[in-house]
Amino acid sequence: MCVFKARLTVYFEPPFWAALYQREEGDCCRVCKVTFGAEPRDQEVLDYFQAHFRELRFSPTVAGAPDPDRPINPKRARREARKAVRPAGTGTKAQQALQLQREQMKAERKAGSKERREAQRERKLAIRWEKRREKRKGHKPRALFSHAW
Repeated sequence: MCVFKARLTVYFEPPFWAALYQREEGDCCRVCKVTFGAEPRDQEVLDYFQAHFRELRFSPTVAGAPDPDRPINPKRARREARKAVRPAGTGTKAQQALQLQREQMKAERKAGSKERREAQRERKLAIRWEKRREKRKGHKPRALFSHAW
């Protein structure tokens, strides 16, 4: 049986208020961050998420830790504390998910800008070729009627 959990946290990140929406499905976590201007009221946050839920961009799935409500074996807790002291990925699951989302969007932007740059390069090349063809053709014939009536 797969358990679904959702958590919404509204916090102040100077100079704006932000909402962090986490969806946990089993041991996987996906996160979406929404930035508000002034401090939103509870009803405004609820209305926003109801109106724009389909437009939210969630981060890629991040494998999460087991449910913190269960009691942990003391030996396991000591082992995990020792592992936590060693340098590894920093931040919470939500922060890691947001970092993945930022990296993914950065890669999309780079790919889009590369495509635009290539298209611009192709257009310039086509213009150069056209100019070169026009030069090789020689002079253009004059129109029969060079003045307007």
